[in-house]
Amino acid sequence: MAATATAADAPPKSPATGGGAVLRLMSYNIQTGIETRYYHHYLTRGWRHLLPHGERRGNLDRIGELIRDFDIVGLQELDAGSLRSGFVNQTRYLASGGNFPYWHFQTNRRIGRLAQHSNGVLSRFRPLEVRDHKLPGMIPGRGALMLRFGGPAESLNVVLLHLALGRRTRLRQLAYVAELVNRYRHTVIMGDLNCLSDSPEMRLLRRHTDLHEPVHELHTYPSWEPRRNIDHILVSPSITVRAAEVLDYPLSDHLPITMEVELPPEVVLVA
Repeated sequence: MAATATAADAPPKSPATGGGAVLRLMSYNIQTGIETRYYHHYLTRGWRHLLPHGERRGNLDRIGELIRDFDIVGLQELDAGSLRSGFVNQTRYLASGGNFPYWHFQTNRRIGRLAQHSNGVLSRFRPLEVRDHKLPGMIPGRGALMLRFGGPAESLNVVLLHLALGRRTRLRQLAYVAELVNRYRHTVIMGDLNCLSDSPEMRLLRRHTDLHEPVHELHTYPSWEPRRNIDHILVSPSITVRAAEVLDYPLSDHLPITMEVELPPEVVLVA
């Protein structure tokens, strides 16, 4: 069952006045196209994280069909083209499957020819700027992919994240991200943050920015019995949220989280 909430459930927002572009957003950790339905699959299917498997391409095709109805899609746990993916850049493949004219990926961890761990953003709008930030941490391999749309006077800034597993590192990473986003008025952060809405990490982010999560308790993990809300979409107060939903589309160990938003009229995106 998909978890859904509408703008009526969210706190009132200002100063959006209507008349701006309406966007459909999605964040989805796709686990490189590996379908996981039970905890024991982490053991019995763990080899698929490093070796090719015939079902992976079919799962990517199904994800490509799902994302066609969205305007900006942030994806985590993709492969940039290595042995396990059949040397297919999965961001490019899904952009083609979803008919997205613009796509960008960020490879954060390379394991030779075996794996190229990446994040990716697909968009129907041309970004004015794309920046790749390495996030702090004792173990390298986490990044923030930041895209700026519209502008240059007024822009929409979209930040895609996949944070670390350890809380101490996540706190450092979100402190770094807070400094990045405070430079901009209209921001969306999306991704697998590996922490709950009421966690110390999320409280730190809200304390140091004006970002908020309009709807809580949208559980995305594990996909076969979702009990934890570790995937998030947060927005600036200038962005009106019309609806938020978790889709019952278990092709990964996460479910996709989606949001429909209305931008301020002064932010004009370019297709």
